[in-house]
Amino acid sequence: MKKIGFIDYFIDEWHANNYPKFIRESSLKDQFDVTLAWDMIKKEGKKPIDVWCKEQNVKQASSIKQVIDECDCIVVLSPDNSEMHEELADLPLRSGKPVYIDKPIAPDLAAAKRLFKKAEKFKTPMMSSSALRFGSALEKLVQDIGTSPVNYAAIQGGGIFHIYAIHQLEMLVMLMGPGAKKVMQSGGKNSNLMIVDYGNGRRGTINLMPGHGFRLSTSYGENKCAVINEMPDFFPRFIEAMLNFFNTKKSLIPVKQTLEIAALIGAGTKALETPDKWVKCSSI
Repeated sequence: MKKIGFIDYFIDEWHANNYPKFIRESSLKDQFDVTLAWDMIKKEGKKPIDVWCKEQNVKQASSIKQVIDECDCIVVLSPDNSEMHEELADLPLRSGKPVYIDKPIAPDLAAAKRLFKKAEKFKTPMMSSSALRFGSALEKLVQDIGTSPVNYAAIQGGGIFHIYAIHQLEMLVMLMGPGAKKVMQSGGKNSNLMIVDYGNGRRGTINLMPGHGFRLSTSYGENKCAVINEMPDFFPRFIEAMLNFFNTKKSLIPVKQTLEIAALIGAGTKALETPDKWVKCSSI
């Protein structure tokens, strides 16, 4: 049984609260379990880690070092505070043990590059992704598109930009590939609309609206189009992918795509300050 250790900014958040159950219900449940957890702060209104550990049947660690020493695989969480990933992942990325960094990997391209550089330096396998990448309908669509150029993609979902845009951007980059030139933030009250321009007439949009489920439409090749209205199976498939990464120590995601997503998050965050104006997207 391989031991998984959690490292979090504050442990009482949706991913940490649900990942142990998902792992224990996966097809690889006989090979993996979450056994140790550590968090940095006690956030007001959230459960302290000792209570969380008792409820989750997980041992509380006294340090990040203990998690690294006693576990075979490491999950760096903090999904709502990606600005903490560099600090939380510093020692894990020096360990040589497989490290999954929760979504989004970083708030901008420069930070993402530093994380990949450190992982490479210490020969530490690293993977980061939105769970949405692993929905079966999206995976099939990407296979169907193959090498055909994607001309346009419109993606919708809920939440606020700095936490939830990653889900839509993961899907956008899977469809459009890297190479975004510029972004513009538009939309209305309580709704974000980000336009992503790739040049040569290729564009994509992500639209964040409160309470909205994930869906997408796209046009590709010669007058072909596709629509996905439901994505019900992405979390179980994501958990399987993460555990397979821990087994193989090989990320399932092209580094260029993860860097492109970080670049789009960084440019999109800047564009929020200047609505209806183009902001250049950093080249990966």
